[in-house]
Amino acid sequence: MFLTCMETVTKELVSWMRGHESSVFSISVHASGKYAITTSSDTAQLWDLDTFQRKRKLNIRQSVGIQKVFFLPLSNTILSCFKDNSIFAWECDTLFCKYQLPAPPESSSILYKVFAVTRDGRILAAGGKSNHLHLWCLEARQLFRIIQMPTKVRAIRHLEFLPDSFDAGSNQVLGVLSQDGIMRFINIQTCKLLFEIGSLDEGISSSVISPHGRYIASIMENGSLNIYSVQALTQEINKPPLPLVKVIEDLPKKKLSSSDLKMKVTSGRVQQPAKPRGSKIQTRILKQDLTGDFKSKKNELPDGLNKKRLQILLKGYGEYPTKYRMFIWRSLLQLPENHTAFSSLIDKGTHVTFLNLQKKYPIKSRKLLRVLQRTLSALAHWSVIFSDTPYLPLLAFPFVKLFQNNQLICFEVIATLIINWCQHWFEYFPNPPINILSMIENVLAFHDKELLQHFIDHDITSQLYAWPLLETVFSEVLTREEWLKLFDNIFSNHPSFLLMTVVAYNICSRVPLLNCNLKDDFEFFFHHRNNLDINVVIRQVYHLMETTPTDIHPDSMLNVFVALTKGQYPVFNQYPKFIVDYQTQERERIRNDELDYLRERQTVEDMQAEADQQRVEDEAWYQKQELLRKAEETRREMLLQEEEKIIQQRQRLAAVKRELQVKEMHLQDAARRRFLKLQQDQQEMELRRLDDEIGRKVYMRDREIAATARDLEMRQLELESQKRLYEKNLTENQAAVAKEMRADADAYRRKVDLEEHMFHKLIEAGKTQSQKTQKVIKENLAKAEQACLNTDWQIQSLHKQKCDDLQRNKCYQEVAKLLRENRRKEIEILNAMVEQEAKKWKEAEGKEFCLRSAKKASALSDASRKWFLKQEINAAVELAENPCHKEEPRFQNEQEDASCLPRTSHLNDSSEMHPSTQISLNRRAVEWDTTEQNLIQKVRNLRQRLTAQARHRCQTPHLLAA
Repeated sequence: MFLTCMETVTKELVSWMRGHESSVFSISVHASGKYAITTSSDTAQLWDLDTFQRKRKLNIRQSVGIQKVFFLPLSNTILSCFKDNSIFAWECDTLFCKYQLPAPPESSSILYKVFAVTRDGRILAAGGKSNHLHLWCLEARQLFRIIQMPTKVRAIRHLEFLPDSFDAGSNQVLGVLSQDGIMRFINIQTCKLLFEIGSLDEGISSSVISPHGRYIASIMENGSLNIYSVQALTQEINKPPLPLVKVIEDLPKKKLSSSDLKMKVTSGRVQQPAKPRGSKIQTRILKQDLTGDFKSKKNELPDGLNKKRLQILLKGYGEYPTKYRMFIWRSLLQLPENHTAFSSLIDKGTHVTFLNLQKKYPIKSRKLLRVLQRTLSALAHWSVIFSDTPYLPLLAFPFVKLFQNNQLICFEVIATLIINWCQHWFEYFPNPPINILSMIENVLAFHDKELLQHFIDHDITSQLYAWPLLETVFSEVLTREEWLKLFDNIFSNHPSFLLMTVVAYNICSRVPLLNCNLKDDFEFFFHHRNNLDINVVIRQVYHLMETTPTDIHPDSMLNVFVALTKGQYPVFNQYPKFIVDYQTQERERIRNDELDYLRERQTVEDMQAEADQQRVEDEAWYQKQELLRKAEETRREMLLQEEEKIIQQRQRLAAVKRELQVKEMHLQDAARRRFLKLQQDQQEMELRRLDDEIGRKVYMRDREIAATARDLEMRQLELESQKRLYEKNLTENQAAVAKEMRADADAYRRKVDLEEHMFHKLIEAGKTQSQKTQKVIKENLAKAEQACLNTDWQIQSLHKQKCDDLQRNKCYQEVAKLLRENRRKEIEILNAMVEQEAKKWKEAEGKEFCLRSAKKASALSDASRKWFLKQEINAAVELAENPCHKEEPRFQNEQEDASCLPRTSHLNDSSEMHPSTQISLNRRAVEWDTTEQNLIQKVRNLRQRLTAQARHRCQTPHLLAA
C-alpha cells in the first residue's frame, strides 16, 4: 500500500509514501504541519512532511491490533489506542512513553472504537458498541465521567467535538453519531441533549464539523449531502461568554467508582454527577475583577494564554519551548485563520511578477519554491504594492521555510509582520524607508556616537548598516535557532523592538565594525553570519528599549500591535498610490515594449536560428558525407583484411581437415582390421562348428550303415532259416514221393546250389552297389566342397565385377553336369546289371519252360523263388536309383529309361514279392534318400552363406584359403 501527497491548487502529484502492507484508515497531521501519522490495522508510521520520508514505525504483536493513532491538538503528544482498550501517550520528538491511561471500571468496560479530543487536548472521549461514553482527563490521566446515552443508542459510530469561538479550546459540546443514523449533540458538563440531526427515515452515514463550528456536513445513507447551520439549530451554544468567572472543580483524591461517575443524558433538567461519599469536592469561585484596567484585558490572548506571563517566561528562559513555539506565536499574533479569504487569494493563481521567481532565487527544494511563489502571489493579490517590492522574497523566505506545511499560517504571519513591524516602510516607495532608517540612526547616535561617526567618516549610511538587516529580517546574519529565539522576543514586544534590534546588533558588533575601512567590508559584514552571541544582542535590545529617551524612541512613532481582522483581511494602502500607479503604468508600458522587442527579437532569432540550422545542417551533411567516405574506405580496408583473415583461416581449416581425414582414415583402417579379425574369428568358429556337424553326420551315417548291415545279416539269417525250412519241407515232400524222384535228386541239388550261388551273388551285388553309392556320394560331397571353395575364390577376386552371378551359375552348371554324368554312368552300370540279370532270367525262364510241362509242382516252386529274386533285384535297382534323384526334372529321362526295363511280372500272375520284404526294403531306401538330401541341402546352405559374406565383406585371400 502507498500514500500519495497531492497539490490542492495545481492538482499535481508531490510525492509517494510507501511502507504500509494493509489499507490505511486514519491520517493525523501535527498542528505545525511538519509531521503526519498514518494508521493501518497492523502498524502506525510517523512521516516527515518536509522530506516525505518515514521517521518512525510502530510495530505491535499480531494478537493486539491498532484502533487509532493521532496527535493531540496544540501539543507534541501522540496518543495510540489499541484494540485491547490500552491507551498510551508518546512524546513526538523522542517517542518516549509519557504515560498510560488506567483500565476503565469492569462494570462499564467497553471496547473502544471511536475517539475524539477537545481542541486544547485535555479531554478524550471514547465510545464503542455500547450506549456509554467515557470521558478521560488527560492531565489527571483518569476517567472522570461516564455518560449514558438514551436506550435507543446501542453502538457509537462517530464522535466529534463542536468548536466554539468562546470556549478557548475546551469544547463542551460533543456530537455522537449512533447506529440508528442520528447524530446527537450533548453537553459533556451538564449531560444535556442540545439538538440532533438526522432521522430514522433519513439516517446519517458520516459527518464532519467545520473548523469554526458553524456548519455540519453530513453524508446521508441515501447518498445525498446535507449541510446544517449550527446557529440555526440552537441558540444556546452561541451565547456570549459569561463574565470572567470560572468554576474550578478539583478532582477528588479518592478513586471514584463507575456508579459515581455515570451520568445520563437528559433533554430537560440538567443532571449533576453524584458526589462521592468518601470525599468532598472543593470549589473555588474566581470573581471578576471590575477594577482591572484595560491593560490587563489587553494582555489576555486567545487559547487561554496571557501575554504578560509569556513575557516573563521569555525573559526567564530566553526563548519559548520548541514544541509550543508555533502555538504561542499564533496566539501572540492572534491569527484569524481566514480560510475563505486565503483560498480566494490562492485561487487567483500565480502573480505575473513571480512567474520567473526561480531564475532570480534558485531554490533547491521544489516544494519550498512552490510555497514561496504561492505566498508571494497571495501577498501581491492582497495589495498591489507587494508586486513591486523587490525585497519581499527576502522578507518572506524564513517564514515560508518555517511554515511551508501550513500556507495559511505562513501568509497571515507575514501579513501581520508587514502591518505591525513594517509600519511606514512603504511611504517613500520605491526608496528604502528613510523615516525608519532615521529613527535607527537617531537611536544609534544617542547610544554610540563613536560608531556612528565611524560610519559617517567612511561614507556608510543607514541604507548599508540598517536596511540589509531589516529587509531580510536578520535571516542572513543569524542561524535558524538564533533567528527563532530573536523572533520569540520580537513577537512578544512592541513593533519598535525590531528597530531596536538593528541598533543593538550594530552596537554589539562595534569592535569588528570599527576595524572595517572599506565599503565592501561593511557590505560583507551585514550580509553574512558573524561571530555574535544572540543572547547578548537581545539583552542589549531590552536595555535600549528601557534607556532610550521618549523623544527619539521608536514606540512613540509606531502604532501598537493590531491583529488581522476575522473573515476578511484588512485593506493595506499605506504607500504612495500615485507612485505605485505610475510605476505600474510605466512597468506595463515597459512590459509591452519589452514584449514587442521580444517578439521582434524572437522573429530575428527564429530567422537566424533557421539560417544557422540550415548552415549547420549543410555542414553536418558535408561532414556526414566525408565521414561516410572515410567510413567506406575504412570498411573496404577492413573487408580486405577480413578476406585475408578468412583465406588464412580457410587454409588452417583445410590443414586441420586433412589432419582429421588422415586420423579418420587411420581410425577406420584400425577399425576395419579389428572388424576383419573379428569376422575371421567368427568364420573360423563357424567352420569348426560345420566340421563338427559333418563329423557328427558321418558318424551317424556310419552307425546307420552298420545298423543296416546288421539288419541285412539278420535278414540273411532269416532267409537261410527259411531256406532250411523250405528244404526240410521239400525233403519231406520228396520223401513222400516215390523213389522215382531220386533220379532227379542230383539235378535238384545242382539247381539248388545254383540258386544259392545266385542268391549269394545277389547279396554281394547289393553290398557292392551300396559301397558304390557311398563312394559316389562322398565324391559328390568332395566335388561340392571343392566347387564351394572355387566359387568363394571367384567371388573374392571378382566382387567388384558385375558378372559374378554368371560365373557362379557356370560353376553350378559344371558341377551339375558332372553329377549328371556320374548318374548316367551309374544308370548304365545298373542297366548292364539289369540286362545281365534279364539274360539270366531268360535262361532260367527257358529252363523252367522246358520243365513246366513235366513237373507242375516244381514249376510253382520255381516261379515263387523267381518272383522273390525278381523283387529283390528290383529293390536293389530302386535303391541304386533313389540316391541319384536330387532334382526330378534333370532325371526325367532316366526314369523313362528305367520304366523301359523288362518286367517279370508276365511270367506268372502268382509271382509276387513277400509284403514284409517289400516294406523293409522301401523303408531303408527312404532313410538313405532322406540322409543324402539333408547333407546336400546343408552343403548348399553353407555355399550360399559363404558367397554372401564374400560379396559384402571382401575377405582377404588368406581367410579364403583357410
